[in-house]
Amino acid sequence: MDFEQLAKIENESERVNRTYDIFNEDARLNHSKAARVEFLTTVHYIKKYLKDGDKILDIGAGAGEYSLYFARKGYEVSALELADAAFKKKLTPEDKIDLVQGNALDLSRYADKSFDIVLLFGPLYHLKNDVDKQKCISEAKRVCKDGGKIFFAFISNDFVFLTEFGYDVNYFSNGDYDKETFKLNDFPFVFHTVGAARKLLADGGINILHEVASDGASELLAARINEMSDEDYTQYLRYHFYICEKPELLGMTNHLLFMGEKK
Repeated sequence: MDFEQLAKIENESERVNRTYDIFNEDARLNHSKAARVEFLTTVHYIKKYLKDGDKILDIGAGAGEYSLYFARKGYEVSALELADAAFKKKLTPEDKIDLVQGNALDLSRYADKSFDIVLLFGPLYHLKNDVDKQKCISEAKRVCKDGGKIFFAFISNDFVFLTEFGYDVNYFSNGDYDKETFKLNDFPFVFHTVGAARKLLADGGINILHEVASDGASELLAARINEMSDEDYTQYLRYHFYICEKPELLGMTNHLLFMGEKK
């Protein structure tokens, strides 16, 4: 299936499923050392705030990487995913995860202030208009306890140009973006600059605690990173954690991670 065929699918759940198929969401975070950087960075920051006995809600859980990781560490995890087929395939009888098929815009099944940690990763890759984005953020705030933490993931607009250039030498002439403003076309994913992500969360009443370049240049440098010895990879991760919150480097990443709490 190509992007033109994907655009013709009207059913949202089916369209997200087919998008996941094209980009192999099931293996995206774990198929190589370079791919693993985003996952390890996100886990690193979640652990900063996670306490024994905390309840986690994973909204737009994708293929379940984060839900499964924390559930297998003994945390109580609830997960909601519009296209949950890939996640279901990974579940074992031992996995105590409350997984439901559902939409991030409607969390009515969950009570107010019922989770200590709320993960909102997948939905902001797909929601195009600000009304829906703010509804999603509002619902995440509603189900988060006072003093709880909410984690948001975005696809960074500005670095995609360089990673796409790595695959296509003609990308700057034929890439799918506005040639004057350098805004990527929001299909099949929605892209945010650092400033746009920051404004969206501020408008949604989020007090931002951390802004993180969650994978940095890892996709661009994937071939070299994947050749690293385990010792060098460990040191590369230390370097990545050293620079990933530096303001001057924040936009140079394919994925952004914001952490915050309700104002």
